Amino acid sequence: MRKLVVGTFVTVDGVMQAPGGPEEDREGGFQQGGWSVKYWDDMMGKIIVEQTQEADALLLGRKTYEIFASHWPRVTDPNDPVASKLNSMRKYVASRTLRKVEWHNTTLLTGDAAKAVPRLKEQAGGEIQVTGSSNLIQTLLKHDLIDEFRLWVFPVMVGSGKRLFGGGTIPGAFRLVDTQASTTGVVIHRYERAGKIEPGSFAVDEQGRTAALWEDKT
Repeated sequence: MRKLVVGTFVTVDGVMQAPGGPEEDREGGFQQGGWSVKYWDDMMGKIIVEQTQEADALLLGRKTYEIFASHWPRVTDPNDPVASKLNSMRKYVASRTLRKVEWHNTTLLTGDAAKAVPRLKEQAGGEIQVTGSSNLIQTLLKHDLIDEFRLWVFPVMVGSGKRLFGGGTIPGAFRLVDTQASTTGVVIHRYERAGKIEPGSFAVDEQGRTAALWEDKT
């Protein structure tokens, strides 16, 4: 089974809309586009290259595909590792409205993404990465299709906009496997799927005790 990884830039208050520029996505009257741009440092650039190189395929929603397809083919510098990888790798677009895709090595997934993506995960190959694609992510969340999150949390709040975790998300647990912080305060977390939530309680028992975080668990 291929791993499906969602990598996204997100504000402290959970918004993922238009991190790259004021005109990127104004849907809903969003006015805070470009909130991630001033926070980049060399370490972040290195990590984005490393994570991009790990991908075997890219899965996008329609809007993100249109943004990427209008930008990355224009970056023709062979020394740009991100552009070279994105322009050459296998790409899939989940859309009910697109009729054709023209970016090199792109396949259109028609119909229900909730059915198409599991079939894609069952095919031979390596890691499938999802970038941006807020509407598609909501479908993936509702059907528990995400194996790992790579969350780039930026130290800003924007108040409104498209949020990473919307209504219909299936409850579940994740395991933190890595975290790094940039010089500008961006924290990059990697979470792997870890089954169901294991609930507990801090209620006082008959002996007047509560479950204590500081108890020795060994």
